[in-house]
Parts: sequence; C-alpha cells; structure tokens
Amino acid sequence: MKNTVLKIWRFYVDGFRGMTLGRTLWFIILVKLFIMFFILRLFFFPNYLNTPAVGGDKEEYVGRELIHRAIGGPP
Repeated sequence: MKNTVLKIWRFYVDGFRGMTLGRTLWFIILVKLFIMFFILRLFFFPNYLNTPAVGGDKEEYVGRELIHRAIGGPP
C-alpha cells in the first residue's frame, strides 16, 4: 500500500516538474478561481444574514423570504 502511494506521488511530482505550458495554464486557472470565489462574492453576493434588518433569528428571516418569493408578495 505504501509503495503504491509513493509511486503515485512520484508520478505527479515528476509530471508537474516537467511542465512548461502547463504551469502557465494552472496559474490562469487559479487566478480565475480566485476572481470567481473571492472578488465576485464581495460585490455580487453580500451577506444579508448578518445585517441589522434580519435581527437575531436567521431561520425565520430565511423562511419568510422563501415564502414571499414563492408567492410573489412584498418582503
């Protein structure tokens, strides 16, 4: 078991060590993930549950919002 895990580890280490174009592509992928999950979240997905309008009971607020959005009524 230990020998198999060691062979798999060496396979991936050697593969990443020999990359030239792949490193650039991995860098681009990581930058895009950072933008999607950290930058866009700050601007387009604010945390409404920690605002003073919600108060202390977050479960009731979420329930009310789901019901109002389902029936199309005002919040």
